[in-house]
Amino acid sequence: MTSRIALLALAALLTIPAIAKDKKKAVLPEDILRAQSVRVMIDPNAGEPLDQPQANAIARDNVEKALLEWGRFRLAMDGEQSDLVIAIRTGNGRSVRPAMKGGPIDQRPGVGQSTDSSIRIGVQQGHPPMSDPSTYPQDRGPHIGSEVGPSDDMFVVYRGTFSDPMDSPPVWRYIKKDCLQPSPLVPAVEEFRKLIAEAEKPKVPKNP
Repeated sequence: MTSRIALLALAALLTIPAIAKDKKKAVLPEDILRAQSVRVMIDPNAGEPLDQPQANAIARDNVEKALLEWGRFRLAMDGEQSDLVIAIRTGNGRSVRPAMKGGPIDQRPGVGQSTDSSIRIGVQQGHPPMSDPSTYPQDRGPHIGSEVGPSDDMFVVYRGTFSDPMDSPPVWRYIKKDCLQPSPLVPAVEEFRKLIAEAEKPKVPKNP
């Protein structure tokens, strides 16, 4: 657990400065541009806000619907392998807040979603790769504790090819107030969409 926390802290130090700069200058690796499938999950370290116990589940649903409307990726079900994994967690303006913890927060029996152009229906296939109770402290029953994290909503993209994607450095991180809420578009998904579009633009050769 100590090594995992240290790795996450190092990953944050490596990625946050890059995001603080102009996002259009970020460079996405070729394997990310070739990705065809994505799975959206609630950050295993996130608790549920006491005043909004479904906040993270609603945010995940918002992101999945936005990705479904985009149409670039196939949305993988819980427990299914995917090229990318997007971890989300909501913020409420405070870096420390009381939250409900304990239990498998990233599991659901099934999903039914629809947009103006698409319908997605499916059931969970086994256990999500990142809900192993030996890795995360989810073997305790539900209890109230303090959650420490970003005060704003967070959207983090990882490679899904690792056995535990969150043990690897994130590919891209976006943190902003209400960035997981549809208004009417989900800002985090739109920023990721712009980032990919920018990366795929033909490179203009410099004048000799």
